[in-house]
Amino acid sequence: METQNGKDRLVRGTALDGKVRAFAVRTTQLVEELRRRHDTYPTTTAALGRTVTAAAMMGAMLKGEERLSVQVKGGGPVGQIVADANAKGEVRGYVSNPHVHLPANSQGKLDVAGAVGTDGFINVTKDLGLKEPYHGNVPIISGELGEDFTYYFAASEQTPSAVGLGVLVDTDNSVIVAGGFIIQLLPGLSDADIDMIERAVGQMPPVTVLLDQGLEPEEMLKWLLPDVRVLDELDIVFSCHCSRDRVERTLISLGRDELIQLRDEDEQTEVICDFCNEAYAFNRADLDALIEQTSK
Repeated sequence: METQNGKDRLVRGTALDGKVRAFAVRTTQLVEELRRRHDTYPTTTAALGRTVTAAAMMGAMLKGEERLSVQVKGGGPVGQIVADANAKGEVRGYVSNPHVHLPANSQGKLDVAGAVGTDGFINVTKDLGLKEPYHGNVPIISGELGEDFTYYFAASEQTPSAVGLGVLVDTDNSVIVAGGFIIQLLPGLSDADIDMIERAVGQMPPVTVLLDQGLEPEEMLKWLLPDVRVLDELDIVFSCHCSRDRVERTLISLGRDELIQLRDEDEQTEVICDFCNEAYAFNRADLDALIEQTSK
């Protein structure tokens, strides 16, 4: 068995004769990579980390080339949180204001709810290869995000679910562990089964406690569902599909006049990818070449 320092991985399984669908994931390296790239402060690291963890599991519910985007926009100081994920375990994300850190909440934990705020919404867009993407939108009810995604599944996808998300940050701001679970109740469950699952979720230690003890994702699921049967697993990796070519196409789409203005304002124009913080530099000669393409 790999230790908690092993690679990020997600497991997918079923329980109670297929009437429960379950996902659990470790995202420690993913969240640390995002913290490093965006220089997030601890409270923001937790908020962004919980969001990308939920997105990673939601991505695992997709198939083939399908992908989704999650937007969390509350009234709190972190502003907007955005996460992208696909069925291959590739995830990326960013937050509008990475340098937010609040005093601990009344439980002595990172005040994610205070950073996210409650006056806002969670929006999920799924590209399922159809003519129109799927959109789901629900209000933020707590700002803790686990409860908010639980509400999203019930209200937008009509699937009763339990969502647990956690990020543990060290004194040097690095990520010790991160991960989560989603338990989804499918038709046919008895009231007794539902009560048993609710009790198990209520009694389960925080996700970060279990991960910090070295538990693997499948062992987290066994905490909740002793008869869980793991169907498959997926490596979770940070992946951004930005490139210089994509940035050039975006610049060209601005139009000739806008590009001329950019060229004449500065010796060099820098475009930074929101998701990975990679910087792409264009000097005047580069912009001239792009301007030439707009006139063709």
